[in-house]
Amino acid sequence: MRAELLQRSPEAIRQMFAELVPFYDRSNTLLTVGLHYWWRRCAVQWSGARPGVAVLDCATGTGDFAFAFWRAVQPRGRVVGVDFCEPMLERARQKAQRRGASIEWVMADCHQLPFPDASFDISAIAFGIRNVREPTRCLWEMARVVRPGGRVVVLELGWPTGIWAGPYWLYSRYWIPLFGSLFARNRQAYAYLHASSASFPSGREFIELMERTGAFRTVRAYSLMAGIAWCYVGTVS
Repeated sequence: MRAELLQRSPEAIRQMFAELVPFYDRSNTLLTVGLHYWWRRCAVQWSGARPGVAVLDCATGTGDFAFAFWRAVQPRGRVVGVDFCEPMLERARQKAQRRGASIEWVMADCHQLPFPDASFDISAIAFGIRNVREPTRCLWEMARVVRPGGRVVVLELGWPTGIWAGPYWLYSRYWIPLFGSLFARNRQAYAYLHASSASFPSGREFIELMERTGAFRTVRAYSLMAGIAWCYVGTVS
């Protein structure tokens, strides 16, 4: 079952996220007890975002990371959110209209970003890198569109160490799929969340993955909640 979940095609992943749109924001908040907002704020701070800079948010989903950056770069900054799932982008547009946030929303594949080299000061992705077909290619593209000396920021789930490792595994393996069944009537989508995060590199392994792209002169990693989440910041060569 786990192998089948991880071998889903890009189109199947797109359809899965389209089906989750009505539940996506609330389920993120419930499953993390609201901590995902704090994790995003930490990532924005570590990115060095400041008023006036240009930010690209890849796999933006319903836009929460883009909104966090938008607040940091106002009043003259630019934020662009890209995603390959149009229903997700439509929800992001609705949220932006309610909040008065002037963010550009573009449907695009993170493997082939439709922007010239060095178009942004920062490119970022939150909880999306594990869903792309080729993470190293996605990272290279994110670095390509950032000016030299700019930053690529990756916020992603990981696995805690020490006394938290066992309880978190039980929570992720059993409670998250059950939550998906009860809340979104979609057990498989939430089982995929567990399978994809459990199999994806984190910590030192992900740093090495970023370094293998050859796109960064330095990579730093920040552990959140004993490794439940990680923020990686690469400075573009």
